[in-house]
Amino acid sequence: MVRTRSTALATALLSTLLCAAGGPASARDGVPPDGQSLHEAALLGIATAGGAAAQEFRTSEARLSRVSLYLSSAAATGRVRIEVRGAREDAGSTIAARTVDVAKLGGAGAGWVEVPLDAPVTPGTPYYLFAQATTPDGKPVVWHGTRRAEAGAPVSWRHDGAADQWEAVEDRLAFHVNPTGEERCGETDPCYVPASDRIARTSGLLSNGTAVEAVTPEFAVGADYVRGSNVLRLPSGRWRYLPAGATASVVVEADDPGALEQIAESRAWLASGRIPGAAGPRREGAERALLSMRALLRPNGAFAAAWSSFWDFSWPRDSAFASAAFAHTGYDEEAYRILRFNAQTQRADGTWDARTRLDGSGPPDDRPWQLDGNGWVPWATWQWYRAAPQDGRAARLEALYPMIRKAADHTAGTLDADGLPPASPDYWELETESANIGTAAPLLAGLNAAADLARGLGRTQDAARWADAAQRLSAGIAATFAPLGYPRTADGSNGRDSAVGFMAPPFNNAPADLPRALDDTYAALLRPNGGVVPGDDPDAPWGNITWTASTSFFALAWAGTGQREKADAVVDWVLSKRNALGELPETVSVDGRPKAVVPLGWTDAIVLLALLGTEGTPLPTPPAARP
Repeated sequence: MVRTRSTALATALLSTLLCAAGGPASARDGVPPDGQSLHEAALLGIATAGGAAAQEFRTSEARLSRVSLYLSSAAATGRVRIEVRGAREDAGSTIAARTVDVAKLGGAGAGWVEVPLDAPVTPGTPYYLFAQATTPDGKPVVWHGTRRAEAGAPVSWRHDGAADQWEAVEDRLAFHVNPTGEERCGETDPCYVPASDRIARTSGLLSNGTAVEAVTPEFAVGADYVRGSNVLRLPSGRWRYLPAGATASVVVEADDPGALEQIAESRAWLASGRIPGAAGPRREGAERALLSMRALLRPNGAFAAAWSSFWDFSWPRDSAFASAAFAHTGYDEEAYRILRFNAQTQRADGTWDARTRLDGSGPPDDRPWQLDGNGWVPWATWQWYRAAPQDGRAARLEALYPMIRKAADHTAGTLDADGLPPASPDYWELETESANIGTAAPLLAGLNAAADLARGLGRTQDAARWADAAQRLSAGIAATFAPLGYPRTADGSNGRDSAVGFMAPPFNNAPADLPRALDDTYAALLRPNGGVVPGDDPDAPWGNITWTASTSFFALAWAGTGQREKADAVVDWVLSKRNALGELPETVSVDGRPKAVVPLGWTDAIVLLALLGTEGTPLPTPPAARP
């Protein structure tokens, strides 16, 4: 698998950050030992019966403002008592204390826990950072550190509850007193993150227009984007961003000139287009979706599905939706750039690989190609053309027309005597034994789009040929899929499919029986967390894990068929699943948490199109082929 240089560097950087950064403060130029950053081992249990741990420290400062400890908890609830004592074994010598609620940390997890304290201290005097936990289910809370020998490292102690005594240990616990700069969590080391958040591989994106770096859950805790940008504000108040021309992020002071310049450029780009959605979560979600799509779009027009291994490739399907969303929000250059990349990566037979490396050099593996791209790309080209500035758009379409001709001709040539395409992997990326609606419906949209584009350019023979193919395919869908409620496959053996939404605008003019099929399918695929699964095929692998893209299909379909209330409810549910950075996930866990990769560009694009469709001006739909 070939990956971009920025991906490799970002991965290496985060791997380094997650391991440990730097060594103890004790040996640095005579500074008192007030910190130990290494935390590669879980050392002392502080939630065992009578268990506790203490760390000796001295500081050159005269006041205590906060301490941090690297903790892991197997318990979802409980309390961790943090004290600073003058005498290790004497609770009466405590000068500052705070109780940390494990549930408020997010439950079971691991990372640096920062604890605000406030007390005067005497520089150079020994103190003891004390920690003890209680958990209702008896599960352990552990203080991490290192077993590496380090000259001058401060002494660590553990309390043996059975013997009721303290003993010094060679282990060095991870801690900081008055942490500043890189000692603050979220800069070089992760903040405490619950294990439930780790089901998401990524949480957000940093980008400078050429390079991208994923923000992982451990470095998203307590952070947020500076409005209108991909600059991240950290818990310390400092900023993380990707400087122009860089391939790895840096942490800078707030209002850093380079970061401010990037923020201004990002906001200017947003202002150059249209951000759909009313003020509040809808507009905020749309703005973030646009910024994330822009970050995923490469200078050569490749559109990465997400910025994580196995997702950092360009799918014709995902990129088609992104192109349409960019076009209808006024970002013409981005929309057309995607279409040019698709033209460059089209195979000689007029089809596309299931996915392509971002440098355009071909597929990363031997997974079967998918025929649905032959529908999605012409449909996206038609959507771009309808939204593009009229000046010069005909010439730009001419440049894309060879791609359209090859794609539509291949589609027309695959239709059988019943008017249906061959079995092909659908957007599930799983084989079916008979034609599936997830391929047939996009191909119908693509043929109608190609015919209309051909008519506009005066290619009457092409238009007639593709219109005839579209009529045959439409008749085949009506004869086989419609009587069964537009299920996943033509033989009805694979259950219902959220791809029923592809039969509605802005893809196809909705058949008269589609509204009932949409309602029935949505009811069948709805899961307790409020989202839908792609389909209810008995062999489907997802259980109750719902997919934001599949759920959003219904918002787009209901908006396109004038059922505004239903569309609004689905859009609002999807937007409610944005993570703490405001990003939309690929999937949602059974208990409603973002899962897999965050953000997913395909979901961003569908939500933008759905928001546009609910704002009173229906998105255009390629006209059905005329007899």
